[in-house]
Amino acid sequence: MPKTEIIVINTGPIIALVAALGDLTILQSLYKQVLVPYEVCQEILVGGSSSFAVTEFAAATWLQKQQTALNISSLLLNVLDKGEAAVIQLAMNENIPTVCIDEVAGRRIARLSGLSVTGSIGILLRAKQEGYPISMQQAISQMLNRGIRLSSAVINFALEQALESD
Repeated sequence: MPKTEIIVINTGPIIALVAALGDLTILQSLYKQVLVPYEVCQEILVGGSSSFAVTEFAAATWLQKQQTALNISSLLLNVLDKGEAAVIQLAMNENIPTVCIDEVAGRRIARLSGLSVTGSIGILLRAKQEGYPISMQQAISQMLNRGIRLSSAVINFALEQALESD
């Protein structure tokens, strides 16, 4: 959980945070800038207004939603989906040291690219550590109920770090 003030965020964590907390305001509280690549905006909006998290994403007008597509390295596009590749490319283009990606492959490539990585659970843990009244157990339960996949190792880690394990 890097303590940074600027992040570039991917689709998965946006959806997971809405599932966990009902909105994205925690990002506004924790970071001075949250950048969303154009490609990630498109992934979220592709399902139309009835898709989960679209309304909350649209309401988060403070997010820095990029308006133009990136010229993404073919190396990134060969191993990652467009959203993850765009997150890493934008972070490298803008010299932003931290990205928010949940998928294993994207996290691995981000680290290999010299970036620090956090994810939806990392953001929730940072918020809890900074005094926000979050029940990690409840947040995880709501994520799972929404179809967000979390391994038992990640769940156990999150609960231990949040001091909510049995």
